[in-house]
Amino acid sequence: MSDDGNTVAAGLEALVRAGHDTGAASLAHLERALEGGTARERVVALRGLARRHGIDAPRWCALIADAEPAVRREAREQAARGAPRTPAVRDALVRGLDDDDPLAVDAAAFALGEIADAAAVGSLARVAREHADPRCRESAVAALGAIGDPRGLAAVLDALNDRPPVRRRAVVALAAFEGPEVDAALERARTDRDWQVRTAAEQLGDAPD
Repeated sequence: MSDDGNTVAAGLEALVRAGHDTGAASLAHLERALEGGTARERVVALRGLARRHGIDAPRWCALIADAEPAVRREAREQAARGAPRTPAVRDALVRGLDDDDPLAVDAAAFALGEIADAAAVGSLARVAREHADPRCRESAVAALGAIGDPRGLAAVLDALNDRPPVRRRAVVALAAFEGPEVDAALERARTDRDWQVRTAAEQLGDAPD
């Protein structure tokens, strides 16, 4: 490895250590890296600050909308576990569903599913139905299942006509809903042309009430 490579690796290792430390100096080191480091350094610093609960709601909102794709993807993934469940954070994640970066959309949908705020259902349903990237549609369907609000059921049912990975996710998401529409959809899924969709539907049908 070159001297430059060694320097980069050492810098990242120091940031990782700072994220597991409890001192004020290491906290300041993380803050400096998050504000002015490279994209990689900022991602590592963000992880460390999230671990140390060093990010407040306004800052979460800013990071979720960061200009650097890698940073905002990481912020959304970390927000799923560590951000406060405030309307402002939820709204920042909902806006993130319109991101130009599909992986950032995927991360926003995941976080919204973890937060499980029903106010996001309409936006997630739109992504589940309309997004060009199947990974985003799949994540949105998963989030609708995690939230389990009845207003999301129609989009989950529509997803049963999508690509196999999305259909499989839709079958799993149906576990959060009930009613004759759900029963009929599961019955159809048991004859799906994709064996994994059929298996998921059969397993769901066999699950105890």
